[in-house]
Amino acid sequence: MKTSDLTLPEGVQARFGETPDEVALALADAVAGFLAVRLREATRASLVVSGGSTPLPFFRALSGRDLDWSRVDVLLADERWVSEDDPASNTRLVRENLLQNKAVSARFLSLKQPGATPSEGLEAVKAELADLALPLDVLILGMGNDGHTASLFPDAPELAHAMDPQCQEIVAATTPASQPQKRITLTLPPLRDARFTALHLRGEDKLDTLSQAVSDLESVMQMPVRAFLKPGLQVFWSP
Repeated sequence: MKTSDLTLPEGVQARFGETPDEVALALADAVAGFLAVRLREATRASLVVSGGSTPLPFFRALSGRDLDWSRVDVLLADERWVSEDDPASNTRLVRENLLQNKAVSARFLSLKQPGATPSEGLEAVKAELADLALPLDVLILGMGNDGHTASLFPDAPELAHAMDPQCQEIVAATTPASQPQKRITLTLPPLRDARFTALHLRGEDKLDTLSQAVSDLESVMQMPVRAFLKPGLQVFWSP
């Protein structure tokens, strides 16, 4: 579909670019600007990112921005429960692509902790995030073609708990049947309440998925990304 055929909910802003690098630079500008303002107002600021290949140009662009990175807490919105040397580790991607250059002094809070399963490691993850200030400042989400975001998968048995608007836990273990690895994810409340939220997408298929998501915003359990398609969201997309 064409970007001109996509109708987003009122209050959702869109930035459609010609190339992934163009969109990555625009997103880095927006994030760096927001973090700079927050660091003038607060002792620390938080940056929550997503994994995969789409954000890599964004990570590299942002890592060169002038910020007081020593006062920035960086964490993933979710992670596969694999060791850091596993090719599927998003923690490794963040360390190798974002926590470099000027961003090398940022504090990284890892969602992957000791334990054979995310359920076993859940308390250790909570301890790792114990002094993370809420609400989160900046949240960058991705989206799968099944409408999942973070590790809020439609087929995860734990989805109802993780998507509960009144959930008191900051993180949850998820075991979606469609995925080869068990997962750890931030739950809906901390994700929902972030001060700045962007949805970073690449590819024509993601436009089709986004169009499907906006067609029925109430059915959030079928496509959890719908919970974030609300005023204030910024969508960054490239072919």
